Amino acid sequence: MPLEEDDRSRKKISHEIGQDLSLLSVEELTERVALLKTEIARLEEATAKKRASRDAANSIFKS
Repeated sequence: MPLEEDDRSRKKISHEIGQDLSLLSVEELTERVALLKTEIARLEEATAKKRASRDAANSIFKS
């Protein structure tokens, strides 16, 4: 395996919102979609946990 391929495979995939997508391959775009879907799921889980904590606190203090 050439050194260039080895370096590319070790780079962490990242995405900047609004960045130019024209230079990315189909594979790179697919990887970014998967990355963003995973991040959305993580954000939704964190939101649900915070909402549950807030609702529990509200129910205690409103009683």
